[in-house]
Formats: sequence, structure tokens, C-alpha cells
Amino acid sequence: MDHDFRMLIDGELTPGVSQFDVVNPATGTAFAQCPKADEALLERAVAAAKRAQPGWAATPVEERAALVNQLADALEARIGEFASLLTSEQGKPLDQAGYEIMGSVFTLRAFAAMRVEPKVLKDEGGNRVVEHRTPLGVVASITPWNFPVILLMNKLGPALVTGNCMIAKPAPTTPLTTLLFGEMAQAILPPGVLNIVCDQNELGALITGHPDIAKVAFTGSTATGKKVMASSAGTVKRVTLELGGNDAAIVLDDVDARQVAQKVYQGAMTNAGQICIAIKRAYVPAPMYDEFCDELAKLAKAAIVDDGSKQGTTIGPIQNQMQFDKVKALIDDARTRGTVLAGGEALDRPGYFMPPTIVRDLDDDAPLVREEQFGPVLPVLKYDDIDDVIARANDSDYGLGGTVWGKDLARATDVAMRIDSGTVWVNQHMAIDANIPFRGVKQSGLGAELGEAGLLEYTQAHIVNAIALEDA
Repeated sequence: MDHDFRMLIDGELTPGVSQFDVVNPATGTAFAQCPKADEALLERAVAAAKRAQPGWAATPVEERAALVNQLADALEARIGEFASLLTSEQGKPLDQAGYEIMGSVFTLRAFAAMRVEPKVLKDEGGNRVVEHRTPLGVVASITPWNFPVILLMNKLGPALVTGNCMIAKPAPTTPLTTLLFGEMAQAILPPGVLNIVCDQNELGALITGHPDIAKVAFTGSTATGKKVMASSAGTVKRVTLELGGNDAAIVLDDVDARQVAQKVYQGAMTNAGQICIAIKRAYVPAPMYDEFCDELAKLAKAAIVDDGSKQGTTIGPIQNQMQFDKVKALIDDARTRGTVLAGGEALDRPGYFMPPTIVRDLDDDAPLVREEQFGPVLPVLKYDDIDDVIARANDSDYGLGGTVWGKDLARATDVAMRIDSGTVWVNQHMAIDANIPFRGVKQSGLGAELGEAGLLEYTQAHIVNAIALEDA
């Protein structure tokens, strides 16, 4: 790719100390080079953010919000360019890449419209207590490779609106859309407000342990999230962790099996299943189990698995070799424990292509059921008793999302209330709204993203408790 990508540090587009390859997962070969930062460049970025932060915090919120809206407008004007680059580095079909970019625009605009007003907690007898919200300072964003643009915006929007400056570190396999955003932001934001550094996972511990960084907002695996949390403890950093999930879909016995199978399939296979809130396991009543599995297999076999840049592609490649190997190993294990109805074999071609795979007849202790596969594979499990299946769905270290499907809405909602996850959708899936907070429970995360709760994550509560002096 003929583009000189550079990092954004202190308002300047900065080359790295070296470069590394960025691989197109549809070909398995490098198509671009990414600049690589070292510790000295990271220190420059942190110093720039620290220097810029007091002035940014003192800028009226309406002016900060206006600049965030300018970022949204600039991104919207270049949707096609960003979507094409996103497909090249991430692999998702072009239409899904376009949805991610447009969703990023909506997210920035949603946060630009939010305000944190002082809250009067007490005002009586001459005693006035007001809770104010102040910026934390320099915050760091560490983002994964499955949704590299919108997951950055989930953090950038609230951080900037509330008066923080940011260090952004994208995943090393999908850094280019973040760098392109930095080029765009250079012309809009004051120097130092947003800084972007790229690495091959060498700088993470330096960021999370840095004394001049007040908060880390991380999205990624639970294993890495634990390391982020431990490393941040030395300076008692604020952390937001949006981690892994093993989201269960519970299908109730009053639905049309074919209709709901189509919805569950989409919830499991969008972005080749590489979504923290994708449906990772489906529980289906015994009387409709065979029909439901057959419909899922039919949909999987009809999928068009190809390069995401080609028109008509419905499933792109897995994003990287490491994840491809993990998914393949889980499928190979599941084949010895259950029945593969569709897919199951990697395509014999360059790139990391695994067709959508449906597996039935597994026990609950199978690795494909217990672990987060993060790929286009769905285990389908049978149940007879609703109380039993709720207990089985909750028997997990994860608790990010989940779904319940039923015609009787009151009954389905009652089941949803019993699912131990941060969000449970009823008769829909992945209904993400920038104005609605999103949280994980158990080992799926800490803190909130999106909504007012997500905005407050980037602020410090500051109480002013005043009382009038009596006359002498």
C-alpha cells in the first residue's frame, strides 16, 4: 500500500524508530508498513499529553464538544476510505466495515452531546454540598483488533469531552485505521490532546505502570485485562476493562425454530464471530433441537466465505494466524466430542479462512462450550428444564452479554432477569446504543463504556461542602 503511515505525537506526524509489517488476513501477506515506537517516543507522547491537559481541561466544554463533532464530520466524509482500509487490515466484509465507521461517527456525536452537570447533594440551613466532576488527566486507550475504530471512539469521545488528553495504542495487527484517524485529527485537535503510538506489544506495561497516566481504558482478552489491572495497581490507576465473553443464547419453546435460528446465526457469525458479545453457545429445547440445528447448518453452508473486499462476501477471514490456530484447535477437539454439521475445515487457500461451523451433541464441559472461541463456530446444546438451562448458562467465569428468545415477552424477560451478565437482550442481539451503558460482570470486565456511566468513567467526583460562617 502506497501510504506513509505515521504516529501522532504532540501534534506532529512522527515516524517510528523502525517499521513492522501489517498483514491482510485475506491473503496472509503484508500489504503495508506500520511505524514502531520505542520507550523514548512513548515518553514524548505522555509528556505532550501532560503538557496539553491543563489547557484542554480549561477549554469550555462546548468548544471541546464542537471539536469532537468536527472529528465525527471529518470521519463521515471519508467513510469509504476508512472502510476499505479497515477491511484490508481486519478482514471483515466491506459493508460491515462501513457499519463500524458509521457507528464510530454516531458514537462521537453522542458523546459530544453529553454533559456532566454539577449535582447539588444538600442545600439547607446554610450548608450547600455540590458534587462536581473533573477530568482525570492523561488517559490511555488500548484497543483490540476486532473493532479497532469504534472501540477507540468509545474511549476517545468521553475522554475528550470531559477534558482529558489521550495516549492511544492500537493492536499491532490493526493499527492503520487508527493512524489514519490521527492524520485527520492533527488538523482538528490542539497538539498533545490525542497522541497515537504503535508497537508490537512491547509498550503495554510501560503505559499501564506510567506515573503520569491517570487511567487506562482497555478492551481485549480477560487474560490481558488481568495483567493491565495488576500493572495499574502500583499507581492506583483508574481502569475500565471490557474483556472477554461467552455469551449464551437461550431459546424458549414457544418460538418458530427456523425464524430464531436465523437471528441466532447472525448473532454468532457477524465479523466471523470475532465479537466479545457474539453468541458463543446456544441452548435449544429438546423438541425443536434437530430442526434448529438443521437450519443453522443450512445457513452456514450457504455463507459466502471470501476476501471481505469482494462484493457478496458474508464471512471474511479470521484476523490473524494466532487466532486462526486457536479456533482450528477448538474445532478439532469438538469433532472428537460432538457432531460437526457444517464447516469445520479451513479453506485450502491463502489467508485465514474458516467457514462458519455448527457443532451439536457436545457436553457442557467441552472446551468449545467453556472457552471463548472468538471465531465463526457455534456449539448448540439441548435442554429440557428452564431452571437447569439458566444454571448452565450462568456456570461461566464470563458475564458480558446474552440473549433470550421467546414469543411470551414477559416470560422471556423473566428469564433474562436471571442471567448473570452485564447486558441481556430479549429477541434481539448486539443492540448497542452509545447512550446506553455497557458493562461486564465476573471476569468480563470492570466499569462501564457508553452512556452517561461511560462518560463518568473519565471523571473524578469532587465534593465541595460549604457552610456559611456565623456573624461574629
